[in-house]
Amino acid sequence: MAGRHRRVALILSMVVASMVGAAYAAVPLYRIFCQATGYGGTPKIAAGNDARILDRTIEVRLDANVAPGLSWRFEPKQNSVRVRLGETVLIHYQATNIGKTAVRGTASYNVSPDAAGAYFNKIACFCFTEQKLEPGETVDMPVTFFVDPAMVDDRDTARLPVITLSYTFHPMDKPAADAAASPGVPRELKGSGGQG
Repeated sequence: MAGRHRRVALILSMVVASMVGAAYAAVPLYRIFCQATGYGGTPKIAAGNDARILDRTIEVRLDANVAPGLSWRFEPKQNSVRVRLGETVLIHYQATNIGKTAVRGTASYNVSPDAAGAYFNKIACFCFTEQKLEPGETVDMPVTFFVDPAMVDDRDTARLPVITLSYTFHPMDKPAADAAASPGVPRELKGSGGQG
């Protein structure tokens, strides 16, 4: 009887360990899947460009956002670029730390409309890489990409006039208010200013 209980406990332990492992692997695997397929407007990541170049052009609008809690100014150096399908293009974004302390951030990106994600190929960019900016520091952030000419063969994207490439920088450091708070004090009491 004890041997059967040990075997059931071992099997359940293995199931739990597998589920925990799958939970940790889900986000990176989903990101890899999206980058490989262009699913959900995620640009594909390409090692290089071996696509043919067409005479047809498309406008790529550049969008930049900063999530709350990050004291940066972040913007594209130009609002849009007109590119030939298949042509490798280099664009630049710029970030400036307008705060008084060094801050780390990381960028996520997306392409819209979603159907264009399957044809937007990034060769190199700054996304998902930690960026640390000192107070007042400005950095130039290049992005190299191409739009796959195969998009003209897809009825959902064949006549698409514009693609928007959007980056959002998120803070990696705790906000100053949270970092300055003493441990063990309930969040509701921090900075209450005597109210309540």
